[in-house]
Amino acid sequence: MTHLRNLAVAAVFGFAASVAGAETVLIHGEAGPNRGARANALQWFADQVAERSQNDLRLDIQWGGALFKSNAAVQSIGDGVADMGSVIAVYYPQEMAGYGIADLPVNNPDAWVGMRATDELMRTSPEIAENLAEKNLVYIGTWTTSQVNIGCKGDAIRSVSDISGKKVRGVGAYGKVFGDEGANMVNMSIYDAYQGLDTGLIDCSQGYSYAVAALKQAEVMDNYTLLNWGQVGGLGIFMNKDMFDSLTADQQQVLMATGEDMSDEFGRMITAANDNAIAAMKEQGVEVIELPDAERAKLVDAGQKFLAEWVETANATGLPGQKLLDDYQALIAKYTAERDTNGYPWTAKNN
Repeated sequence: MTHLRNLAVAAVFGFAASVAGAETVLIHGEAGPNRGARANALQWFADQVAERSQNDLRLDIQWGGALFKSNAAVQSIGDGVADMGSVIAVYYPQEMAGYGIADLPVNNPDAWVGMRATDELMRTSPEIAENLAEKNLVYIGTWTTSQVNIGCKGDAIRSVSDISGKKVRGVGAYGKVFGDEGANMVNMSIYDAYQGLDTGLIDCSQGYSYAVAALKQAEVMDNYTLLNWGQVGGLGIFMNKDMFDSLTADQQQVLMATGEDMSDEFGRMITAANDNAIAAMKEQGVEVIELPDAERAKLVDAGQKFLAEWVETANATGLPGQKLLDDYQALIAKYTAERDTNGYPWTAKNN
């Protein structure tokens, strides 16, 4: 039945089945557009799956929410609307609590370290695997938005005390910490932050360096503070478990190995994109500020209560919250040490 389905899908989308009729076409639902670093990484994943399987496996990516929107991804993938797709954990604080650990304001701003720690936890935790299986899902690979920073029009954020009284567009637990520090939080999409800064509706917007460049927000920012704090990393690829289980062991291995390697490839992409964005901001006259270590430590401490809240949420869904958090922080330490010793994989290969 699966074989016939795959042949039918291949015919509909213009793929020619191999002579042996063994090619499997997997439909991937992606809510975002076919542009930007994440889209490039997803296309890299698709190309690598085809190459590594010698075209035995192919992905047909349905971009721009053609199959489902971000807030319907988990159910849609589990129900088989698509064979696999991109999931953003923040839309599912209960259902995807395990994956939501990557969104916590832990002490790690490094995109590659965060992805590697998240990826290993998701692959090695039997409790998370079982929790996903209940939703008919299998974890394949992960991305990250990279570290959360903040850009302002007008007075800069040079210390935690500067947060008080500012109108801020915030992000997840990071925004909640800013609210606790006295900011007036404004519910606004990152895509509307340009206009918000330009009109004075907000003073500052939390976001990511590459996104500031892509959305041309530097045009309406006077300064940009590197918080060196944490990131939003709960977004990645998940697969319908029934479909995954129907694949051969070799096909499953191709998907898993390529998903694991995606952390290195996206780490390279996003690090370069962020570095280029910061350089471009400086050229445009935006003051780039690094938050002092003592001030950064205040933010890390203020975020601790949200880690405790996550533990309670995870426990309520049947996951061992504190154990997973301890394991995650140990993995962050592991990959931080690996980076410090060996450098990033893409730089090590060039030495």
